[in-house]
Formats: sequence, structure tokens, C-alpha cells
Amino acid sequence: MERRNIGIFAHVDAGKTTLTEQMLLLGGAIRQAGSVDQGTAHTDSLPVEQRRGISVRSACVRLSWRDCEIQLIDTPGHADFSAEIERALWALDGAVLVVSGADGVQPQTELLFHALREQGLPALLFVNKLDQPQADLARTLRDIRRLLTDSAVPLVDQDAMAEAVCGLDDGLTERYLSGEEIGAEELREALRRLTREGKAWPVLGGSAMTGEGVAGLLDAVVDFLPPPRPVDGLCGVVFSLTRDKTLGRGLWVRLWGGEMRNRDTIALPGRVDPLTGEAAVTEQKITQIRTVDGTDRGVLRAGKIGLVYGLSGAKVGQTLGRAELLPRHVRAGRLRTPLVRVQVSPENPEDMERLREACDELSAEDPLLEARYVRRVGEEHLRVMGTIQLEILEETLRTRFGLRVRFSPPAVIYRETIARAAYGDAHYTMPKPCWAVLRFLIEPGEPGSGVQFVSRVPVRDIMERYQHQVQQALPLALRQGRLGWEVTDVRITLAGGNHHLVHTHPLDFILATPWGIQDALRNGGSVLLEPVLEAKFLLPPECLGRVMSDTALMRGEVVHTENKGERVMLTCRLPAADSMNYPSELAALSGGRGSMSVRLHSWRPCPLEQGATAPRLGIDPLDTAQYILAARSALSGGIFDEETVI
Repeated sequence: MERRNIGIFAHVDAGKTTLTEQMLLLGGAIRQAGSVDQGTAHTDSLPVEQRRGISVRSACVRLSWRDCEIQLIDTPGHADFSAEIERALWALDGAVLVVSGADGVQPQTELLFHALREQGLPALLFVNKLDQPQADLARTLRDIRRLLTDSAVPLVDQDAMAEAVCGLDDGLTERYLSGEEIGAEELREALRRLTREGKAWPVLGGSAMTGEGVAGLLDAVVDFLPPPRPVDGLCGVVFSLTRDKTLGRGLWVRLWGGEMRNRDTIALPGRVDPLTGEAAVTEQKITQIRTVDGTDRGVLRAGKIGLVYGLSGAKVGQTLGRAELLPRHVRAGRLRTPLVRVQVSPENPEDMERLREACDELSAEDPLLEARYVRRVGEEHLRVMGTIQLEILEETLRTRFGLRVRFSPPAVIYRETIARAAYGDAHYTMPKPCWAVLRFLIEPGEPGSGVQFVSRVPVRDIMERYQHQVQQALPLALRQGRLGWEVTDVRITLAGGNHHLVHTHPLDFILATPWGIQDALRNGGSVLLEPVLEAKFLLPPECLGRVMSDTALMRGEVVHTENKGERVMLTCRLPAADSMNYPSELAALSGGRGSMSVRLHSWRPCPLEQGATAPRLGIDPLDTAQYILAARSALSGGIFDEETVI
């Protein structure tokens, strides 16, 4: 039996989950379609999803169509859950992007389309809600070609399809222009090839509510999207986590190659050794495997998606087997990065340890949360996408873990860079035995360049393994600068220093690196960097002037305006700090008819009085006496404890 692994993606409220229900119904997987509004959708299994009528987690289901097994992942639509959407991409061979025929291409639709294209995923576009009076397929197709791709191929019109396919295939273009009739099967074969190569995007239309066009969509999934292509060797990726009351933590795994069985032993990377830079390896045994279709219990084969239990040390984003065999990059935060942090505390102070454990578990399920406990002051911090995610977290902690919590007001996450080139020194020579002498040059880098490192020190002065330790310690050294934020956009040169053949201890250079880096940052001064968002508004015309005025008040700028039928698309750039609460203001001023979608555009310099510093979480390396004591574990919460800093 053939197989397709596909995901369903859409702007929130475009009808994605309703479409999934119709596909399951037609595919014989369910007897009656569920309802999002009534909380009965089969892919919204979490209590919080059923109560709120929104998808929070990706859900994997199975159906059959024309002797083809389709494993389908229904993803969240709200931008606050972009991390969950992004992780689903790791498991797929193709996708269906749902576009509202009533609203056209919305801002989040554009972000999703570009994410699919960046990952090289072939996709079909399904124009939904064509049963609504304001829907317009032709207008939406024009939007798709203008805002997404000019390689859209409408399947609803044979002549238009022939023209579009021939325009994308050099071999067919000349024949078509000469008036030669090209057969329907030849056209479909060309479209199949072009779609799988990412050169064409078939467009279908219908209504998920009535079921119109859904059978045609399933036909297109089988005809145009690619089957799995197994790789040669064991390779799988963990793209989501779930919990079973009996079996415990379950890993949603897409297996790209090889085979996994009950009682197989899997090697998992552990903590990185600061001396060698190599990750320790632990071996854990699979206790149970469950495939989506319920068959092959106890075994997961290449090309399938399943639940794997027993690997308690594995996390979302981890590769099982050979990572180099993955067909695409697995890295969180490409679609959207958390820009807000909050402190969470239990209403009952005695529940702090339970809260820590709960946050650690939630962070394993969503690594971008980055739950961190600041041992020195007894605080738990989280990074979140927005207010909707925060509300879901609060409800999850209460219903799943039995914890009532309070969140601090959300605070924007800033970054910082060095103001001017400067040298920094570290002379760690007392109390013996120890010896690590370092001299760094830190210079401002280009915006968006991140951290660049080079060494100009010969190995006779600092041995190669010690220079490697310096590089390994840089993330720790740059996690908080002089303003308390992560340091970026810098060029770091190891300009001098020496080791001692007798007194140098293996960890001395790891201890000295943050000391020397912070000395250079102090000498060079700091520049605060604030996150700037690209915001796209879809507005009723009468709201345009007000939103443009608000943009100026928020220290933003208008980039582009465009008429879209009865509404206006407004593109702006806004500081995240000033626009954090604007979605609720927009809903009020537009009567719920305006929408706003944002993505990180850049980090730009910001005056301190318009931004914020952050308290240092841990010992300041420039407080050398306390810092050395902490590093030597003479104080609780040493500098190498990852829980001491954000």
C-alpha cells in the first residue's frame, strides 16, 4: 500500500481542523465528523483544546484513500503556537495549506507558505469557505499568485490548468504555443513532477463545512504529493511529546530510515563535556511502540509515524540514530522566536518544587519555553510567544498538574552588543593550583551577524585543547552582558594569553573565559538592542487612519499599504515593547474585524530610557573573589549550573 505523510496548515479560523474532520470522515477513519465549536473534533483531544475550540498541539491521525495510507498531522493555527507548527514540518513529506476564500491570503498564511517553501515541502493549496456569500475563488487565486507564488496551478479549470502547467514546463511550452493539444494525462504527469520538485502549487477549492471539494483534495494528495523516501540507515526525529497514564512519556517519532522495535536499545546524547566538547551518550530501551494506524504494534518502520515509549531522556527535536541522514534541518525558532519572558510562581509557596518539575516537563515538550530556575533567588522563568500561550500554560498547570500559579507581567526580551572595540583580560593565577591567562578583543559586528570567534594565539602559548575550552565557554560568557541580556552581533578574537605546564587545571580556561569577556564588554560599553516586529494588518478601510496613527505613537513606521477588495493590508514595523498589547486594542477598535500577524524583523539599537536592563542572575565574573569561590563550588549555585541564568 502506498503512503503519504502530510500536514494541514492554515491561518487561525481558516477551517483547518474542520477540513481534517471531513477528510477523516471520507477516508473511513471516523463515522461522524466532529465540531470545533462543540469541542468534539477528533484531533483536539486535550481538554483545553475542547473547552476553547482551538488547536494547541499537533495531532497525528490516519485515513485511507484509493488504496493509499495517509498519515495526517493537524497543526495549530494561532501564531502563539508557531513552535508546534514548525516541529510538525520535521515529520512530513508534503502539506496542504488552507486559505480562506472569504478572507483571502492572510498574514499568517504568508508566513506558513514561506516556511513550507524554505523546508522544501511540496504542498497543495485548498481555498476553503467557498460556501460563504463573501467568498471569491478567482479573487483568492489572484491573491495567491500575487502574495505567495506565481506558480499556482488551478485544478478547478482544465484550460487554466493546462496554461499554467505548460508555462512551467519548458518542454511543453513550445508545443502549447504552437497550438498542439496536450492530453490530460500528460498534463497531470507533468504537474505531479513539478509539484514534487517544488516548482508548482496546485490550487483546489471547496468547503470543509459542507464537504464540497474534499474528495478532490484527497485525490490530489494521492496524485501529486510524494510518498516517503527511506534513507539508508536508522534515522528518526522526535517532533512532539505526549503522556500516557500507564506508559508515561511518549515520543512522536517520524522514522526516515531503518526500523525500531520493542526492547531495542537507543543511544541518546547527554550533557556536553566542557573539557572535550563531546556529548556523553546514554543508552535507553524502548518499552512500547504504537503506530498511528494501530497495526505493526511493537515495530516502527521507515516512512511511518508512531509513538515510542521508554526513552525518558529524549527531548523534542532530538534525532534518533544518524542525524546526518535527516532530509531537512531540525532547528526550533525559525518560524517564530519567543520575545517575552515571565516569572511564574505558585500560589502556595510549598508547591515550588512541583512547579519546577512541571515547568521542566513542559519545556521538554516545547524547548522554546526554556524553563529556567534561578536557584539563588528561587525564581522560575519562562519564555513565551504571547498572551494566548500564557493563558493556555496557566490552564495546563492547573488541570494537568494541579497547580495554581501567578505570572508576572510579561517583559520583552532585549539583547545587547558592544559599543566600540575593546580588549578584556583575565588573569586566573590564584589561589593555586590554577593558571589561565586570556586576552580578548571584542568588536561590534554587522547587525544580524551573531557571534563570530577566531583565535590568533599559537598553541605553544595556549594548548589547542584549552583554546577549544575557551570556545566552548563562550555561550556561558555571553548569556548575560553588562546590561543583563544576551550578547550578539560581536566579533571575538582570542588575542593573547598563556597556560602553565604545572599549575593549569583542566577547567581553568572555562572559568577564565567569562571573566575576560565581561572585562572587554565593560571596557567597550554596551548598546541595548530591542526586537522590532514586522506587523501585517488586515483592516476595514475606516480603521486604517487610526492604526497608522497608533503606529507612530508606538515608535513604528508604515512600510506599505495595499487594497484587498473590501479591506486594506497595512505593513508596519513596530518595537515589540510598545506593541505587545495592541492585538486586544485592535480587536476593540475594529469590532473584531481587523487581524494582526507579526514576525521578528530585526534587532535595533534602543536608548536605555526606552528599554530595560535585566538583573544579573548569578555571580558577576567581574566580582572576581565571589566568582572564583562560586566556580570552585564554595558557594551554592555555581557558575556552571545552567539553572542560574536565563
